[in-house]
Amino acid sequence: MTNNQNTPPGWGYGQTGQPGYGKPFQRPFSHPETQQPAFGQPYAQPHNPYANPQPAQPYGQQPVPRRTKRKQQRNSGLRFAGGFLAVIWVVFVLEMIFPWLQGFGIHPLDIYSLPMIFTSPLLHANLEHIISNSLTGALFAYLIGYSGKRVFWEVTAFTVLIGGLGTWVFGGIGTNHIGASGLVYGWLAYLIVRGFFNRSVGQIITGIVLGFFYSGLIWGVLPGTEGVSWQAHLFGAIGGVVAGMVITSDDPPQLVAKREAKALEKARRQG
Repeated sequence: MTNNQNTPPGWGYGQTGQPGYGKPFQRPFSHPETQQPAFGQPYAQPHNPYANPQPAQPYGQQPVPRRTKRKQQRNSGLRFAGGFLAVIWVVFVLEMIFPWLQGFGIHPLDIYSLPMIFTSPLLHANLEHIISNSLTGALFAYLIGYSGKRVFWEVTAFTVLIGGLGTWVFGGIGTNHIGASGLVYGWLAYLIVRGFFNRSVGQIITGIVLGFFYSGLIWGVLPGTEGVSWQAHLFGAIGGVVAGMVITSDDPPQLVAKREAKALEKARRQG
């Protein structure tokens, strides 16, 4: 132990020669916001223990690199496209073995066929019918699935419910409506309009391109072709438009942040 009787006032005890010992200071921690560190170089900004600490990033919510995120989106789109093809083709094989499965289509105004609005998109009359829906359906499923599984299922639910109920009401008594074409029309309609509702330039461009290349499908929502369920096409497309207007899970991050900022500002004013 060193003798501290001759230690100048305001100095630390001992003369060890180590950095930090024997440095002049005011009372320890009397002014922590201005106290210089004992070791190393001074900080660029004074430490203020009374300042609000920066919240730590929650575990599992770290920012995802752009390349990784795009890869995840591509994989999501491919899963939905592949799943769509797998389901309708497996069901088609079962139809060839059990032809009576085609009776699970929509029978308009038949109360017992209401649950069939969920099974009718999986059924197809023949090979030409399923091939015509496979390529376009897989493409649209990929593009919607690219935005995430929640977006895909929300759009599909709106299309199936609105398209199925509209066909059930206006399809014509004594008819049987089967095929994924109503679902395909709903997906296409959503892809065309969604960018105008969520203010995404990229999605607007995608919708314009799809609308140009598939403009010929507009004739499918009009009556005139025997054996074609124009009602399923029309109401399926209406379901896709409603999905584009209502759902918010496909909003880009900038729009989400802006909406949250408005909500916080409104809560602050009310509070």
